[in-house]
Amino acid sequence: MNRYLKWCVFITLWYAGLAAGSGAQLPDKPETAPDSPPATTAAGTVAADRLVKHGVVVDFEARPVMPGDANTLVEDQFAEIRFRLTEEASGAPISGITPGAWMDIGEIHQGQEDAKQKSCKDKIALYLKGVVGIRPMIDLNSYYVVVLNQEPSLSIIDPLVSMAGVTSTIGMIPLKGPGADWARSLDEKQLYVSMTQAGQVARVDTVTFKVTDSIDAGKAPARVALQPDGRYLWVGNNAADAAASGVTIIDTETFTVLAFVSTGLGHHEIAFTDDSRYAFVSNRDAGTVSVIDVQSQQKIKDLASGPLPISLAYSPLSQALYVADGRAGTVTAVGGRDFETLQRITLKSGLGPLRFTPNGRWALVVNPVENAVYVIDAASNTLVHTLAVSGQPYQVIFSQAFAYVRALGSERVTMINLSSLGEGKVPIVQGFTAGNVAPKLAGDLPLADSIASTSSEAAMMIVNPADNTTYFYMEGMNAPSSNYKVYGANARAVTVVDRSLLEVEPGLYASKVKIPAAGRYDVAFLLETPQILHCFSAEVVPNPLIRHDMAALAIEYLQDERRVTAGTIVPLRFKLIDPLTGLPAAGLTDVRLMFFRAPGTDRTEVMAAEQGNGVYQASLPIRHPGAYYVHVGVRSKQLGYSDLTYLSLVATRPVVARGTTGEAQQHRAP
Repeated sequence: MNRYLKWCVFITLWYAGLAAGSGAQLPDKPETAPDSPPATTAAGTVAADRLVKHGVVVDFEARPVMPGDANTLVEDQFAEIRFRLTEEASGAPISGITPGAWMDIGEIHQGQEDAKQKSCKDKIALYLKGVVGIRPMIDLNSYYVVVLNQEPSLSIIDPLVSMAGVTSTIGMIPLKGPGADWARSLDEKQLYVSMTQAGQVARVDTVTFKVTDSIDAGKAPARVALQPDGRYLWVGNNAADAAASGVTIIDTETFTVLAFVSTGLGHHEIAFTDDSRYAFVSNRDAGTVSVIDVQSQQKIKDLASGPLPISLAYSPLSQALYVADGRAGTVTAVGGRDFETLQRITLKSGLGPLRFTPNGRWALVVNPVENAVYVIDAASNTLVHTLAVSGQPYQVIFSQAFAYVRALGSERVTMINLSSLGEGKVPIVQGFTAGNVAPKLAGDLPLADSIASTSSEAAMMIVNPADNTTYFYMEGMNAPSSNYKVYGANARAVTVVDRSLLEVEPGLYASKVKIPAAGRYDVAFLLETPQILHCFSAEVVPNPLIRHDMAALAIEYLQDERRVTAGTIVPLRFKLIDPLTGLPAAGLTDVRLMFFRAPGTDRTEVMAAEQGNGVYQASLPIRHPGAYYVHVGVRSKQLGYSDLTYLSLVATRPVVARGTTGEAQQHRAP
């Protein structure tokens, strides 16, 4: 979370200078370069603008993803948000940085650029505080943690939000059956979850966190694996009938079943060549590994690598498949093109999962029976290390720098420093505890991993299923720095969905997002070095295909200032609009407001009175400092407090000026 802390410091210093009257000013208005693209302002047109500041040129663009809609941003459709960063003097791209960005419905400032910038920056400061309830519509910086529960559900955790130290759960996704395994799409916009009891695979939209489809995927679907090019999803069918035991192949573009290939009895593990040309499927009870041609979806060969093939992994470095056999205690290297045995490495019986480091050099194989982890060099196909790991090691997961080994019989997570591996070296092994009880006390565990890398940071998420807690561990620390407990469900596995901007080419940072609603958006951009904080704009038009799902009313808050003073009555004006006609919704007599102070105190309800032309006003008694959330409901329109967009306010302590010796002195009121 280092980058978030840096952003928080930047915002805090900016506000501190402003509050202290030190002359801190809002960032300068953008200086538009002569060859800058025009800033389009018509509703729904592609948003494009340029900022030149501190020697950096930021070219912003928001454009639709779907072809044929090149000039229109539409709600409920995907858009690509792009920031191209170049040096002003040379035009060279600026690479290797981590800019921040947010999108949220903007406020109306009647063309006042300074007011717009300040309002947008106020909201960024709130986002970075991590207060529950104050989140932008689209966050282009963070990641979300997805927890697979023992119950048929997934829990969604926002690790940057806390609610009085209790929970960070922002939602729960019901499934048709308990999840067994999962795989993310290459762009991390989809999550595929196998449900063995239901006989299906669910597709979860990780933008909206909803199940979009669930399809039949053969008998007893268990292991799922996405081939390297992302085109096909492979599902292992652990059926008791030999004819139904094999793999189901799903086209990820259409989410339809392409084929089923019968391979043999037993549990199936799945691996691929790095070019997605061949798939390898183990058949545990049959004692074989099937080779399948991906293009034709036909089995072309069965490999006899041992009596109990327990795990598979492919190394792009050696261009070979490695098969761990639990009964024979061997790891067999097989050529990835001719499928001939290259080497058989003898270890000890009881082998479990085998996985390769991210660079494909080192294969780590756990042996829960021997309490050992073996390290194999793919360059020479030889055993280079045997490491003692107590507690029945059963999972291996990697960050860029470490291998994390989870044990069934111990709450301790073992870390192996990858840079210390190699012939003649002494591996550096350390660890930490994640909870106080051993994972095996939770009973049956799914195939999915209980550890996940946060991708953009040197940090891991670890689920301890026995204490139903997900732990956040930052590399270099002696223990997890925080934890997240999901109430109402029993956590079993974890994965991470990255929402941050990615550098898709030198100097170009982009992300694809689904626009949740129509309106004018503030697109906030934040750069740490040099310090740049600026808000661009983008207009999104309503989607005519989903108008039947719209609320009975739309709301527009007419509140220019989000910062108010505690101990005062705050007049709040807003406009209610008929979304079908676009006309003001006048004559409503049951408009109510409910507001509360985070994390849920001082709940108050007040009535609003119409001022004319669909504009309503209510008086809010803001008694204490803090973050407030305002919700509007209209019973006659069947609109509850959660149906319309809410408004957030920040109440600060009043500043009282008292003259004591003829000079004005400022004191904060108690």
